[in-house]
Amino acid sequence: MQLSVKYYLNAFNHLLFPHCCAICGADYIQLHDFLCVKCIHQLPLTRFLNLPDNPVEKIFAGRIKIHAAGAQYHFTKQSMMQHLLVLLKYKNNKASGLFLGNQLGHALSTADRFQSVDYIVPLPLHPKKEYIRGYNQATIIGEGIQQVWNKPLLKHCIIRLINTVTQTHENRSTRWQNMEGIFHVTQPELLRNKHVLLIDDVVTTGASLEACGAAILQIPGTTLSIASVAYTI
Repeated sequence: MQLSVKYYLNAFNHLLFPHCCAICGADYIQLHDFLCVKCIHQLPLTRFLNLPDNPVEKIFAGRIKIHAAGAQYHFTKQSMMQHLLVLLKYKNNKASGLFLGNQLGHALSTADRFQSVDYIVPLPLHPKKEYIRGYNQATIIGEGIQQVWNKPLLKHCIIRLINTVTQTHENRSTRWQNMEGIFHVTQPELLRNKHVLLIDDVVTTGASLEACGAAILQIPGTTLSIASVAYTI
């Protein structure tokens, strides 16, 4: 079978500029791929997005009114998922966020419970933290979702007023107290009577998402759903 010129050009380009899987280092993936097929299949799916009353929804039960919530993957320490999120949040690797957003976007696009979503809204970072990091990781994930799911992404309709310190070692009650009143909706008329999907990288206690969701739900007629890349087991 005759091989095309494009095949030889791609092979030559790969020889000069080898492109490797971000997890296992395999060098046989295509230039536009981020992970090899083997590593993608090993990512720990939750299958929560089409499952009512899943563990992510239970986090918010009795706190704020949620239409649907879920996460695409389980998160554990020293795992492939932690590696990908570290690349995104601390290694300036936006490609990791776009890949994770693509994966979440494909799942959302086939989940019946999320089909009425009008807007995707990333959980905002405080401007100082975003300046230091260079970007908001939730926004990068949102851009990845939008690449595969035709929903508008609103990047600046909510702002974070207070730069809270890390709350890794705080319990749920303390985290919620620290988060009260720190989010402000700057374009309430845009969200009025809309179904808003609030997104983030990882759900742990859900305090930040809860506080931001509460601000969204103050707008008349809004419906709130929540989705994240990962859920901490």
